[in-house]
Amino acid sequence: MNARILVAEDDEKQSRLIRIYLERESHAVQVVADGRAALERARSMQPDLIVLDVMLPLVDGLDVCRILRTESDVPILLLTARSTEEDMLLGLDLGADDYLTKPYSPRELTARVRALLRRSKRGGGVEPAVLRVGEVELDTARFEVRVAGRPVTLTAKEFAVLETLAREPGRVFTRAQIIERVFGFDRDVLERTVDAHVMNLRRKLETDPRRPRHLETVYGRGYRLADGGGSASS
Repeated sequence: MNARILVAEDDEKQSRLIRIYLERESHAVQVVADGRAALERARSMQPDLIVLDVMLPLVDGLDVCRILRTESDVPILLLTARSTEEDMLLGLDLGADDYLTKPYSPRELTARVRALLRRSKRGGGVEPAVLRVGEVELDTARFEVRVAGRPVTLTAKEFAVLETLAREPGRVFTRAQIIERVFGFDRDVLERTVDAHVMNLRRKLETDPRRPRHLETVYGRGYRLADGGGSASS
């Protein structure tokens, strides 16, 4: 979705980890370490989303949240070590869109970020029900796929893999990114499971699966859906 994300976190190790995971999702990330800087940077960069730690120096995260909410509808994801229901409700009452307690999984954080961006229609706009990438057409509402007008029957997971690639045509997705988007937090899924789904998709989508025109491999990186039928690779 290539969103601009501001991370306000005074723990250097945590902020570095958050930056790494969000940049893997192709987001542009800026990091600040105190609440005053968070307010200043939010006003200057106009981010698509803010990841905001509650326990910040100078101005705490709850005050930052309260102030920003009077100025903007930017999605805010709060991070905190406080885990009581009262703390969570306070953050939400002040205008936060979501709340994650420490310790948390970086994969869960990226999933929450994706959900907030989708909900806010930022960092990529409204997701259409019908996706067209070259000759490939997906109707996500009807669960239908056509290639050059020819209907193709896919399993639910094959459809989910193809939809992930079709939402950002030309972008290379690693196997790990595909697993996270298609299988969620199922840690038992192996990368070769992705390869198997891709192989099956090629059998159904490609005229010659050995020379794919649509679902391409980028060696050493992962897979992409060619936007318009690029050069063949396998």
